Order: sequence, then C-alpha cells, then structure tokens
Amino acid sequence: MKIAIVGVSGAVGQEFLRVLDERSFPLDELVLFGSVRSAGKEYEFRGKKLTVKELKHGDDFRDIDIALTSAGAGISKEFADTITRHGAIMIDNSSAFRYDDDVPLVVPEVNPEDAKKRPRNIIANPNCSTIQMVVALKPVDELSRIKRVRVATYQAASGAGAQGISELEQQIKEIAEGKEPTVSKFSYQLAMNIIPHIDVFLENDYTKEEMKMNWETKKIMHTDAEVSATCVRIPVARAHSEAIWVETENPLSVEQVKEAFQNTKGITVIDNPAEKQYPMPLFVSGKDDVYVGRIRKDVTDPNNITFWCVGDQIKKGAALNAVQIAEWLIQEGEVK
Repeated sequence: MKIAIVGVSGAVGQEFLRVLDERSFPLDELVLFGSVRSAGKEYEFRGKKLTVKELKHGDDFRDIDIALTSAGAGISKEFADTITRHGAIMIDNSSAFRYDDDVPLVVPEVNPEDAKKRPRNIIANPNCSTIQMVVALKPVDELSRIKRVRVATYQAASGAGAQGISELEQQIKEIAEGKEPTVSKFSYQLAMNIIPHIDVFLENDYTKEEMKMNWETKKIMHTDAEVSATCVRIPVARAHSEAIWVETENPLSVEQVKEAFQNTKGITVIDNPAEKQYPMPLFVSGKDDVYVGRIRKDVTDPNNITFWCVGDQIKKGAALNAVQIAEWLIQEGEVK
C-alpha cells in the first residue's frame, strides 16, 4: 500500500501524518508532496525521515494507491488528472470538487457507500463544520426524518489554517503587552472579539460558509431538508462548536435522541447539566469523536430537538475524515 500526502506542510497535512501514525494505517510507503517552498523539508514518520518532493506534472503518482490532498482548491483542480491518471484515488480536502455531480462527498459514519461511485477517482472531503453536524444529524434522521435544521457555529481560528492560529496567538500577546494587535488574516481583531463572518457574502446575504452547510448536508445525507446557518469566528485556537436546532417529522423525546447518540460510533455524549458537564473546545481538541450535549426539547416547537455539538475541525473535520474514507475503501476491497 503506497500512500501520498499532498500539501504536507500545512495544518491538515501535518494532521494527516499524526492520524496515519495514531491509527496504525496499513501502508508500506508514504510519499510527501508540497510546493516549491516545502520541497526538501524533512518530516519524521514512524521513525523514518521523509523528504518532501515538489508537486509537479509527471508520473510521480504512477504507483500511488491513495493520495490525501490538502493544498487548496486551485492546486487540487490543476493536479487532479496528474494524481489520478494512473489509478490513484484522490481524497481531496479542498472545496474544488464538493459540488460536482460525479464526485462523491463522503462522511464515513453517514454515507460511506457513496465512495464506491467515483467515475473520476476523486472523493471530496466536506467542509469541517458540515462534517461534525451531519455525524450528529444521522442518528436523529434515522429516528424520524429531518425536515429542517437551524445552526449557529462558533468556529476556531484554526479553521482559517495555521495562519489563523498564529494571528490569534500574536494578538493575545500584543494585547497583553499593551500594543495594537496585528490584523491581517481576519477582517477584524479576533482576540477578545467574535466575528459573525466566515468566507465571502453571497447575494442572499448568507456567507458561502453558511450555504456550504446547506448544500453539503443535502448531498451527503441525500435529503431535501433545508439548513439555515450563521457562522461565527471565535477566539479559540482549535475545535468548532455548534448550537443545532432540528425539526423532525415526528416528535422525539430527549431520551430517544440521547440513546441514539450513545449508540452511534463516532459520537461521545457529555450531557449532565446538574454537574455542569457538557462538551467544550478546551477538552475536545485532539479528539477523534464528535461530542454532543445540552440535549433538550425546543420550547417553541414539540417537533424540535436542540443540542450542542463540538468537534476538532482539523482532526475529524479534515484529516481524520479523509483517513477514515481511505480505511473504508481498503476494508471494502476498493483498494488492492
């Protein structure tokens, strides 16, 4: 089994290395690719030092079985044919192919079988905020069909990449020293602030990040349920949080929903209000599962359930989801 990571120097690329190692992923050889700037860098993996190769058009992917790519939509589009030409399966973490009809958009806990239908040998990894939400929505939908979803996200600085974390840390330090905080990655100062704006605004005044949660949920869950989202950037380094309101066809009890969550692989329930126990980014960072809590009936509608959901968006929201797709393909005999 020969695996490639494209974009290894980025935050998700580095997480790919950690996740492959943590999960004892069955590979014989790992090949690292990066930009001209990254070429020549060395990274350690399972006791060996691996040198980053420059990503170029050619035959470097001839013997690759699976390529995990996270180098941006432009690079993914430019190099897709190069990567897949000789049979490699490209599992892409960018937004390049998510809405293409001939590219499956996959979350293994929700729609793994879609990964078998890949005419271009490309599988898209969904947006991080969508991934954790649909993992939690799936068991609810199995109890009663979901009609609509309303969600407010509280997204960590690392959702904007390594630069996002660096800028938040720099701003905190500058404020503590009485200096004017540096603002470049985000539209405004993020430290000691929240920004109700992620990605570009569209004609309907929703941002693209907000509409992604609508479009992607429909494609992944094969549903016509509408999703209305408000996406907010908060001064947390890592792990996204979401407040989710779900309207179902039939009323569901809190006990039904909690039991469904508890019986779902990939979900951890922390829900004990009396003891102030609920999921928080502080404790979810670096974890594999999607965490849910604050499960309760919506007082405005008997057919609504609301809950709190937290997940590490670099791990489950990106690298881990892609690796789980790869594991599923191997398990199903899709990769020899």
